[in-house]
Amino acid sequence: MNKKLDKLLKQLLRLHPKYIDLSLDRLSILLKKLDNPHLKLPYIIHIAGTNGKGSILSYIFNILKENKYNVHAYISPHLNYFNERIILSNNEIKTAKLIKTLNYVKKINANNPITFFEITTAAAFYLFSKEKADLLILETGLGGRLDATNIITKSLIDIISPIGLDHQEFLGESIFKITNEKLGIIKKNSNIIISNQKKSVKSYIKNKLSKNQNNKLYYDNDYKIIKKNFKFFTLKYKQKKITFKKPNLIGQHQLENASTAITAIFCLKENGFYITKKNIDRGIAFTKWPGRLEKGRLKNIRAYLDGAHNIDGANIILNYFQSKGIKVWLILGMLKNKDIYNFLKKIKPILHGVIGIPIPKEKNSIKTNVIKKICNKLDINCFQKSSIVTANNLLLKKLKPKVILISGSLYLVGKVRNKYL
Repeated sequence: MNKKLDKLLKQLLRLHPKYIDLSLDRLSILLKKLDNPHLKLPYIIHIAGTNGKGSILSYIFNILKENKYNVHAYISPHLNYFNERIILSNNEIKTAKLIKTLNYVKKINANNPITFFEITTAAAFYLFSKEKADLLILETGLGGRLDATNIITKSLIDIISPIGLDHQEFLGESIFKITNEKLGIIKKNSNIIISNQKKSVKSYIKNKLSKNQNNKLYYDNDYKIIKKNFKFFTLKYKQKKITFKKPNLIGQHQLENASTAITAIFCLKENGFYITKKNIDRGIAFTKWPGRLEKGRLKNIRAYLDGAHNIDGANIILNYFQSKGIKVWLILGMLKNKDIYNFLKKIKPILHGVIGIPIPKEKNSIKTNVIKKICNKLDINCFQKSSIVTANNLLLKKLKPKVILISGSLYLVGKVRNKYL
């Protein structure tokens, strides 16, 4: 990362004692000082949910890009460097422009308390308002109702991706409280697309949204995958059957994410956007999303990198490797606020064992002795290592497996993936 940018981002982190403090009040004050850029944006697609947000965003972005539309996008968290979070007219923001904008917004904020995500979101909205685009795709950071991205007042499409248990300390202990927070992004007169959900969540959402008279709703009754093979999948959309090329992204869940994205594209077509079937296929094929069952190598060992950190993510990993009949050695690093016990319990059937490491330069990383204790409780073979280098040395010199998985946190994957690509 650029040293000037790194220093500036660290300064922004110190503006508030908490990294997460859900509220729209501080951001509203700052945006007003910036002449309300969040009210001067192009058509918006807003995405909330627990899993799949980034993949859905990427599919939509690439399909629109193939159809020659200019698209802004706001993504979080980043995997390797901060610039990944802000896409201006199809291109990742240049560092010089990012530094200039962050410094300006920091100056306008005048050292008032504001969280890192709030002030960087303000900077993103400022940038989005200054450069023309046909569409803006917004990914929520955490939750929905009080997420900084939800300061916007209108949206063309609101997407709710699959919802699961995560961030309970901020969003509520029950799946229904979490769902309620995610549904908070829905705006009056928007088109609502609901991804395939657990039965209980689906029932809750349908009951909750049944009174939304001003919204057009797309549930899995409106679109569903009815057929798939090695190269293609068929989507039934409003009684029409349309066959698309399968995405290159790995896992059954990526078909669901792609079908949600395609439904958003059909919704855009119904609202005047011109998009061809050929370019939908091309957009899906060109979509890459690093750190999600991403393939790599460690010399002669096959490696997979996945930022899964919750039970739903663990299910995706389990289903994929079980479908291939593969067992793996897992390099695991996780944050303290994650449910490591149930994560490991879920994927135990596909594990030869675990190598616990700390996430580099992350003070909230679970200590390796804690990983070891939890593995002992679950009767999972476990080694403790101090770094990714010593973990890889163990794999190469002693364990010599055919396949390894690096998982538990996107922060971990982002910091170590260069070792495997």
